Amino acid sequence: MKRIFLFIITNLAVIFVLNLTLRLFGINHLFSSGTLYSLLIFALLVGMGGAIFSLAISKWSAKAMTNAQVIEQPTTEVEHWLIATVQRQATAAQIGMPEVAIYNSPDLNAFATGMNQNNALVAVSTGLLEGMKAEEVEAVLAHEISHVANGDMVTLTLIQGVVNTFVIFLSRIIGHLVDRMVFKNERGSGVGYLVTSMLAELVMGVLASIIVLWFSRQREFQADAGAAKLAGAENMIRALQRLQQAQNGTLTDQLAAFGIHRSQSKSLIRYLFLTHPPLPDRIEALQKYLPTPANNL
Repeated sequence: MKRIFLFIITNLAVIFVLNLTLRLFGINHLFSSGTLYSLLIFALLVGMGGAIFSLAISKWSAKAMTNAQVIEQPTTEVEHWLIATVQRQATAAQIGMPEVAIYNSPDLNAFATGMNQNNALVAVSTGLLEGMKAEEVEAVLAHEISHVANGDMVTLTLIQGVVNTFVIFLSRIIGHLVDRMVFKNERGSGVGYLVTSMLAELVMGVLASIIVLWFSRQREFQADAGAAKLAGAENMIRALQRLQQAQNGTLTDQLAAFGIHRSQSKSLIRYLFLTHPPLPDRIEALQKYLPTPANNL
């Protein structure tokens, strides 16, 4: 969950700062009263620009938010093992060697982020290293390496950028219409426009995140499949089962091992806002990667 959570939070923060800056300098007002074409260009520049900038600083923001410490020179046996394992998996996945970091957290957690396949970060929590066996940690790392190899962050950025564009565009259209029809402002760019467009952007931003989260859930299945190839389906299943066992321990409702979100609820609303599929669904999907027992003759 951390990979998606950190990216979305950073993206929202960037969009908020951009919007606030444009409003303060009056640039936003120029587009509120312009043509639909100019408004669309404005929305595209801000929406895509915000998403791309969020991706560009994703490694820095992830390190800052988790206080992750990059392993420059391994000094312990665990650090040597982590570097060697990630190096081997990165070579097998045909990507550049990511930065490897450890951050202090009791949760069974790990995430990967970065601008591209050859400039990524893989970070693991101390709780993950202490709470899982070596082969299970290896499966978690393989899951994260698969995210990098699949280019999930780049694709997520493009989807987030498109979503941002439509939210910014439509919120200003709504603000303009409300200001003219409700507040009787002929120009459609008064206080009513300002307040309504901001509220509409907030509401539609939350609803639009459903699209991004749907994509995130689909990519988790693909990353699980990649982990099965790199580290073995049995190990990946055991890692997921370890998380199920930990549900009765110290973990919160957002279990986030390599970003897994626990959910026993069948509520459709809750499911729509999950960053990851439920654990049983992922374990079931991995069954097809298990070796088939030889038939007895």
